[in-house]
Parts: sequence; C-alpha cells; structure tokens
Amino acid sequence: MGGAVARGLAQGSLISTADIYVANPSTAKLEALKAEHPEINVTTDNREAASKADMVVLAVKPWKVQEVVAELRPHLDYGRQAVGSMVGGLGMAQLSEWLDKGDGVLPATYLIIPNTAISTLSSMTFIASAHSTQPQDQLLMDIFGELGEVMMVEEGQMAAGTSLASCGIAYALRYVRAAMEGGVELGFRADDAKLIVMQTLRGAVDLLEATGAHPEAEIDRVTTPGGLTIRGLNAMEAAGFTHSVIEGLRASTKR
Repeated sequence: MGGAVARGLAQGSLISTADIYVANPSTAKLEALKAEHPEINVTTDNREAASKADMVVLAVKPWKVQEVVAELRPHLDYGRQAVGSMVGGLGMAQLSEWLDKGDGVLPATYLIIPNTAISTLSSMTFIASAHSTQPQDQLLMDIFGELGEVMMVEEGQMAAGTSLASCGIAYALRYVRAAMEGGVELGFRADDAKLIVMQTLRGAVDLLEATGAHPEAEIDRVTTPGGLTIRGLNAMEAAGFTHSVIEGLRASTKR
C-alpha cells in the first residue's frame, strides 16, 4: 500500500515528486519505485525519511507499527509534523499512546484507509482525524482527492469503510474473475471475457454517476417481464448472491 500511495502522489499536482520520501528495508522495492519515478527520494532509513516530512505516513504491517513509531518518535517535531497511519485495525487511542513523548503533546494525527487503486488515481480513501485543524484536514483531503474519491469520517466508521472500499476492491475483482469464468464457459476466450466484464462494470459505474439513480432503478430498465436478465438475477439470488456479499462485508469488519 505504501508503494501504491507513493506512485499515486507522484502523479498528483499538489505535491512535487521531489518532495516525496519513501523508506523501506527492501532495496529491490525502492529501486523499482525509483525506476518508475526517478525524482522520488528513497532510503532504507525510516528516520531519514521522516525528518524531511511535513506529513509522516505509516504504511507497515500491524505488528511493526509500535516498533517503527518508537524509532521515529524522538526525531519527530509535533509542532510542524503530522502523522498518519494506513494500518488497518489500528485505533486512534493506541496510535496516540505510542506517539506520546510523555508531555501529553500530540501531533495532528490521521487514520487513512485508501485502496490499491490509488496508484491509478482511482482510490476510495477514508480519513479520520484527531488533534488537527480544519486547514490541515482540508489539505489532506485535497491531496487524496487528487488520487480518487476521499471521505472524512468518524473513527467509528473506518472499519466499515475498510470493508466496503479497501477489502471491497478485492471483492469486486473476485466478481470480475467469476464473470470471466462464466464467459469462458459460454464460449469466449479468457482475455475477451475479461474485456467484456471490465467494460460492463465501467458502464454500470458511468450510468450511476451520470444519472444519480439508485442501482435498482437501472436494473429495472433492463429487466423485462419474462426476460433473460430477470432469470439470471433470480438464479443468482437463489444461489445467495446478495447474502454472500453482505456476509463478506460483515466478516471483514471483525477483528
């Protein structure tokens, strides 16, 4: 996710690529990023990257967060630096506890949950904030707004947002895979089936954006009495389509 965000930021206009610093213990990953965006600054030293930043973004595995925060904390200036976490399941209270230097002073702190489509400027990103000002919040919204859609939410909504958009991109891709397999069974080559499904999904999204209609209204337009579409929809519902989607979303909010 860290690499996807860096790639997205490098394509935006609000932050100069030369002002992006990325730290990773893997030199191979850093070299790959540098090959794509030569102006990005890369290092294997977390402290070096953080010292240059106005906004420090933690994009590590959950079991590494406390260790990384402890490494960075003495070197952070909370008067000028904000800290954001992209770690799923990490709450604001725990992050604030780890960031506390013992004087009770905390930086502007954010929970940021994008999805991997951020690398192609098509993310759905959720942001929750604490200890921040409205101008700081707006700047962060503007930055991530260049990388797709962005929504400022209460912390209590972050788990649901993660399920719908961050996990949800995998669920959408699983539908694409299933529809491709169906297309192959119906006689299309796999690549052609993939193209058909992608364009169909793109068209569905474009319709909803253009009309603002409820999805069921657009479904009604194509489901004629006794027609093929309603037969297919009823067969999918009989197999548990809607129920399985809702259950998957519920399951991915549980810790």
